[in-house]
Amino acid sequence: MKSLLLNLALLIALVTASSSLLAQNTRTITHHQIGWYNYFGNFKLNSKWGIHSEYQWRRVDWVNNWQQSLLRVGVNYQAKPGVLFRAGYAWIETFAYGDIPLNSLGRDFTEHRIFEMVQLSHKESRLEFSHRFMLEQRFVGRYTSREVSKENEFPFLNRMRYMFRVQAPIGKTEITDKTFYAAIYNEVFIGFGKNVGANIFDQNRLGGLIGYRFSKNLRAEAGYLSQILQYARNIEGKDVYQINNGIIINVYFTIEKK
Repeated sequence: MKSLLLNLALLIALVTASSSLLAQNTRTITHHQIGWYNYFGNFKLNSKWGIHSEYQWRRVDWVNNWQQSLLRVGVNYQAKPGVLFRAGYAWIETFAYGDIPLNSLGRDFTEHRIFEMVQLSHKESRLEFSHRFMLEQRFVGRYTSREVSKENEFPFLNRMRYMFRVQAPIGKTEITDKTFYAAIYNEVFIGFGKNVGANIFDQNRLGGLIGYRFSKNLRAEAGYLSQILQYARNIEGKDVYQINNGIIINVYFTIEKK
């Protein structure tokens, strides 16, 4: 029970801290409706090693326009039950959406990313908890002037991420095949290093989901996503934020080598 209360208190603290960032009137805030449609696949080579792949199709105005395209691949190592390591590469295209695009010139830009991750999982009664810690080494495309047509610099940025998630079965005592479940999660992103820009807080994501496990190899979930994103630059002396709310759909596949 003590561990359960600590986990729930941590989730509340993360959400409260993120919301307080928007409480002052020195902010410029824009709003968007988003839709994120995601595939996650894991190919298990043996009991320890595996290959991870994912693609995230992120849209603005629910589905009409691009927000981001993200492809991520990696190698998994299951050290022991409840302890998963992963390292890999991600390729991201970010598009010029909204009244205040993320790129100061109003252009699309490419990012190449290397990442390292550890995920810790445990169970308390009917509740399943996970803690995901991630480090990212980011090479984010930049245009040095309006005259260049493509990104001609890729400055190096560091970012750390922490995600807390809890899920529970609906109508059963545990999540097995042919089981509905509910989940909530919160993830905070913090930039660090000399090229981080004006702000170290990068973004926060809060989600609530209803899922269904078809089998040990396939599950799907859908629900609500709220993204608070802070720009790396200030405009007219003010911090600039996006508040993006919408839907998220995830599909997970697991394939085991026979």
